Amino acid sequence: MKRLCVYCGSNSGNQPVFAAAAKELGDALAAAGIELVYGGSSKGIMGALADAVLEGGGTVIGVMPKALIDKEVGHRGLTELHIVSSMHERKSMMAVLADGFAALPGGYGTLEEIIEMLTWGQLGFHTKPCGFLNVSGYFDDLLRYLDRAVASGFLRPQHRAMLLVAERPAGLLHQFSGYVPPGGEKWQ
Repeated sequence: MKRLCVYCGSNSGNQPVFAAAAKELGDALAAAGIELVYGGSSKGIMGALADAVLEGGGTVIGVMPKALIDKEVGHRGLTELHIVSSMHERKSMMAVLADGFAALPGGYGTLEEIIEMLTWGQLGFHTKPCGFLNVSGYFDDLLRYLDRAVASGFLRPQHRAMLLVAERPAGLLHQFSGYVPPGGEKWQ
């Protein structure tokens, strides 16, 4: 994997463990020579993640809509910062640039972005790994929901298995390195 797209909060959350996990992931990416693709903010755990990669000598590529540059405070120290016209353009560019997708804790945007990439994978639009860094059980309720979707017949087990989950960055990156996309169509 050359580049990993990470979705996460532009806020820090209310537990120091969130920023610590972002830093740990950033350190791991820099050490492995994996470039970071992310939303371009200098704030919250987005900023902590980018700063950790940069401090480790790694490459960070931000993608941010012009309308958010002032609101999210675009990071001025990135290797590259692409300023785009819309959220749709942002997500599309990030998807093209990345070889995989991961989510750290965040809110609506984080969830929407990683779920879209999982959906695209389910539909066969890409074969890239997707995963959650499940910091302190942050995604536990969502994982239970997905299990319920399988039990209720709305999600096939092989598509549920597409979502890789780990509590630590090393575990998630290890899973990503061995990822094999599921066979079969969504509607079979």
